[in-house]
Amino acid sequence: MSRKILHADCDCFYAAVEMRDDPSLRDIPLAIGGSAERRGVIATCNYPARAFGIHSAMPTARALRLCPQLRLLPGDFERYRAVSQQIQAIFRELTPLVEPLSLDEAFLDVSEVTRFSGSATWMAQWLKQQCLARTGITVSVGAAPAKFLAKIASDWDKPDGLTVIPPEGVETFLHDLPVTRLHGVGPATAARLAALSIATCADLQRLPLTQLVQEFGKFGHRLFELARGIDDRPVRIERERKSVSVETTFAQDLPDLAHCHAALAALCERLQARLARHGHPPLTGLFVKVRFDDFSLTTLEGRSGTPTQETFAALLDQAWARRKRPVRLLGVGVRLVPEDARRQLALNL
Repeated sequence: MSRKILHADCDCFYAAVEMRDDPSLRDIPLAIGGSAERRGVIATCNYPARAFGIHSAMPTARALRLCPQLRLLPGDFERYRAVSQQIQAIFRELTPLVEPLSLDEAFLDVSEVTRFSGSATWMAQWLKQQCLARTGITVSVGAAPAKFLAKIASDWDKPDGLTVIPPEGVETFLHDLPVTRLHGVGPATAARLAALSIATCADLQRLPLTQLVQEFGKFGHRLFELARGIDDRPVRIERERKSVSVETTFAQDLPDLAHCHAALAALCERLQARLARHGHPPLTGLFVKVRFDDFSLTTLEGRSGTPTQETFAALLDQAWARRKRPVRLLGVGVRLVPEDARRQLALNL
């Protein structure tokens, strides 16, 4: 039986809560984020602000240059979390199979739901109506037989969108879909695909699996499946944590490697405290994240070692050497052993 997956995504969620509570904000450019003086970034913005080219993760200073009249508000995350809990409760009225991705989006498996004559379209309409009526928040919903397709569908006609990809429509939908819409295809992968004259999923389907694996390694197999609409990932009620990390954006750029090393101690202390809260789970590796003053980003992975200041310092040396520029952001983290592997290890012991 074909699965029925919904992806529900609140439209510009943080800004939507602010506009709901203060209607005077609805028609002006509005953003939630940190101040330019403290080198903040935009968390989200409303659609009038997006018309100026503003988007999430953009430095606040740049956003204000694009739109000097931008209304900037600090985030009230306790309030956003309370609204999110209301919305998630509505999701669970429809099905217990809900996988939250963040405060403002979730996957729902409605394959076994018999309400609304089992129609995923009617279920999506009900979700949208109930969320708006009870919380005042507009939700875009995508319905499809697979998770990645449902997520693409929810973003297809924002804001206040509802897009349904039925099983018999998957092939037609994918034919002209740009490969840049596929999960995991970032700018670098997109450039490599373009070099192979691949722009759409139809183009991608013409490449044999062996060539994709040769070009892209393990991700080549994933590309082969996504281009054909294959995504068997289940909706997980509890999301598996794959990493633990901490990072800091500095008020002033760290001018050189020595200053980066000086900042490393506090980051390592914060990481150790966070790992302690998680019960010191088994690790598969370490990583260092560096964003330079030109906003270029590099991440360096280490597949062995313990998460000490010394091991992170060795990774930092290599990461910084890639650009040798002042540093805006510094982060350290660990990759966790998958839960299935942990359970198997426990059984073996």
